[in-house]
Amino acid sequence: MRCRVIALFSVAFLALVGAGPTAAQDKKDDVKGLFLLTDYPAVTLRPGTNSTINLRLQNYNLPPERLALSVSGAPSGWTATLIGGGQPIAAVLPATNSSVSFELRVDVPKEAPVGTTSLTVSAKGATSEVTLPVEVRLATDLPAKLSVSPQLPELRGTSKSTFEFQLSIKNESGKKVLVGLSSDVPQNFDGTYTEQYGSQELNALPLDPGQSKDVKLKVRPPNTVSAGKYKATARATADDAVVTTELVVDITGQPKIDISGREGILSAKASAGVETTVPILIINTGTAAAEQVELSGSGPSGWKVEFEPKAVDRIAPNENKEVQARITPTVKAIAGDYVTTLRASARGESASSTFRVTVGTSTQWGIIGVAIIGAALLVLVGAVARFGRR
Repeated sequence: MRCRVIALFSVAFLALVGAGPTAAQDKKDDVKGLFLLTDYPAVTLRPGTNSTINLRLQNYNLPPERLALSVSGAPSGWTATLIGGGQPIAAVLPATNSSVSFELRVDVPKEAPVGTTSLTVSAKGATSEVTLPVEVRLATDLPAKLSVSPQLPELRGTSKSTFEFQLSIKNESGKKVLVGLSSDVPQNFDGTYTEQYGSQELNALPLDPGQSKDVKLKVRPPNTVSAGKYKATARATADDAVVTTELVVDITGQPKIDISGREGILSAKASAGVETTVPILIINTGTAAAEQVELSGSGPSGWKVEFEPKAVDRIAPNENKEVQARITPTVKAIAGDYVTTLRASARGESASSTFRVTVGTSTQWGIIGVAIIGAALLVLVGAVARFGRR
């Protein structure tokens, strides 16, 4: 008994599943006839302008038939034209379960009075006829309509770059407007509008009906910004119309190098004519690795400043490398303080630091001085001993 119930349930379930698509197909097959359709059956125009309305004629389950097209209800001076494939048309022939798309172009004279006019589009064949009313309202003051189009919506550079977005702003309404310009940029970024050719900053832009102008939105990041992609928004407003476009600033890493002594000490002691080794730190505080860091230095005339090694292949961000600066004062250097300059450069990035070098008397000259003094004393003692006896 239990097996019989399960079997009956399975048969009923399969019958329902099999009937699903068939029922849906039957419902679709129930639709029959011609339908003349549009997404916007009512439009608002300004006298002296025109509008194009998209239409489509749908055939459901009818044999193909030639249908003559016509437009009625256009007032004197108006022009109502049906266009298909870029040219005026007078008839269509939609295939079974297919549609034909075409357009209604309405041209209104400048002297047309404000108000509402109803046009009727008709498609008539030997056995079928369908009509569509289209309402055209004339108004002297239409809402402002704007568009903003970026030439390149994403730009790439370093934190030292100025990102210049070329924007085309168009007045798509039938009246002159004053377009306000503004932007939303990340914190500590700076965004300003300028003329396309020139540096004059802009806050507003007058535009005649249908006119467009090109401007620049300059976005400047802070020098300390990390690498990454940052979003900015360009905004144009006029009356109640507000349009925006999203922009992207792609910032690549930038090395930033500095030179310092070990533990921050910027001084050293040396002797005239004697090479002194001073430990130096090359520090990268930027957001990208510093590659091929070359080292150089200079001091007073006749001094030698060399490095070991002479270059560092790579310093990662927030890391440092220690090198040895070999400083040799000239042999004739007298005791005192001198200034030497140490430099590091890596693909456009450079840094320098001054070190104070205190030169003392050379040990060699001290020994020679002691020897001279000793010799003089010996001569003096010998003279006293000799002449003192007399």
